[in-house]
Amino acid sequence: MNHRPSIHGVTVAEIPEVLAFVLQARAELYPKLSAAGMPADLGHFEATYLHGDGRFLLARQAGRIVGAIGYLPYDARFPQLDYQGLNVVEVVRLFVLPEFRRVGLAAELYAALAALAPAQGVQVMYLHTHPFLPGAIDFWTRQGFEIVDVETDPVWQTTHMHRRCIS
Repeated sequence: MNHRPSIHGVTVAEIPEVLAFVLQARAELYPKLSAAGMPADLGHFEATYLHGDGRFLLARQAGRIVGAIGYLPYDARFPQLDYQGLNVVEVVRLFVLPEFRRVGLAAELYAALAALAPAQGVQVMYLHTHPFLPGAIDFWTRQGFEIVDVETDPVWQTTHMHRRCIS
């Protein structure tokens, strides 16, 4: 790579391209989920990420999307996690094209996203991942996340992680 990708927030005009990128990444990572339809956050992308309390960033190089990440308010759907009374966001949709991996781009995307959280009074950044995603748990641990729960489901083994924000 001759130039570092640029990282910026999504504009309304970019939404169709962003959706295509994210849905393709989702289909590659989770082939069984592609039949489940459009996730709510993506179906309401503009309301969620541009006008709501969510945020979404892209990495581009030479005009092409090469990475993405977002966060949205955590919806308390996992009863074993008690974030009652806290302002919690869920980190979602991190994906970097294979040829842009292992050069720090995912960490740059996360750092840029985390930098937006204090202005919104975010106290905890939450995410979940899975052991079958190569390097994911180690990556998030390096970003300062700690494992708070691992589900026993034999297929997904959903690994819940969080990071408290310093205000």
